[in-house]
Amino acid sequence: MRVNIVFQQDGAPAHRSKAAQEWCEMVFGEKFIRADEWPPSSCDLTPLDYSIWSILESRACAVPHKSVESLISALQREWE
Repeated sequence: MRVNIVFQQDGAPAHRSKAAQEWCEMVFGEKFIRADEWPPSSCDLTPLDYSIWSILESRACAVPHKSVESLISALQREWE
């Protein structure tokens, strides 16, 4: 089965570094969209980044988690 995907990163400084951009371009080739080619704030591209994620994160991370499973459980509970 062939999957048609495009790899894109957010605007975090580590993701925008020259080394990271070059590595992604080498590994993903034409399926990678460079940081300078991606619109910086388009709510229709990643709605969770602009609306829901901050609320979900603040609720699920109100207390520290001792395991990934605990964090996943809290995220799922808050999502519902």
